[in-house]
Amino acid sequence: MGTYKLIALDMDGTLLNEDKKISAENQAAIREASKQGKVVIMSTGRGAISAMPFIKELGLSTPLVVVNGSEVWASPDTLLKRTLVPIETIRNLHQLAVENDCWWWAYSVAGVFNRESEGLDINQHEWLKFGYFTDNAEKLQRIREVVSSWGTLEITNSHPSNLEMNPLGISKATGVETVCKLLGIAMSEVIAMGDSENDIAMIREAGLGVAMGNAQDEVKRIADITTVTNNEHAVAQVIRTYMLA
Repeated sequence: MGTYKLIALDMDGTLLNEDKKISAENQAAIREASKQGKVVIMSTGRGAISAMPFIKELGLSTPLVVVNGSEVWASPDTLLKRTLVPIETIRNLHQLAVENDCWWWAYSVAGVFNRESEGLDINQHEWLKFGYFTDNAEKLQRIREVVSSWGTLEITNSHPSNLEMNPLGISKATGVETVCKLLGIAMSEVIAMGDSENDIAMIREAGLGVAMGNAQDEVKRIADITTVTNNEHAVAQVIRTYMLA
């Protein structure tokens, strides 16, 4: 067993159960790990605003990786690094959503906007991520191919029916690497847990890459191990098995 110093947790489908809650078991294990000097961080596609209530609930003051790595926070109240998507690119992504009559959402520094945002002026914001959601797999594939052909964005998903676009070269892995540099920890000393395509990069690069039992097949394929599901306190199980003395 390696001596792992840091665990990077995806939130939706990983730390959070189907009710979007942190189980008592997961809470207890995270508190115990923190008490033993281990570093527990969130690494999520969510923005800082929607991640913060959970961070507070866990009593964490550690760094966090949000919006798939577009922002890295040194602590819950200190932004360390932010990588923006050019406004022109957001306009093109938005146009693609309109052309394909597809639900979209986008994270700006100010918050989240979507297809129902009235009077949105794209030019007035600094953008971090753009996403599409549709149950129409062909539509999703068509959008992926178009965006892929531009060669200017990272394309992942956080659910089989969505696509998420981040600046090229930005991922949860680059976010976790930034945190490791800050803390003087090697990636080989990291455990990363997740369930979706946007977790693959960090799962691949961590010392121990863990796929959730409920993960997409591709995630399980590249992970070092596959654990139980997000409704079975997987985070607690992994922390207790691989981190706690």
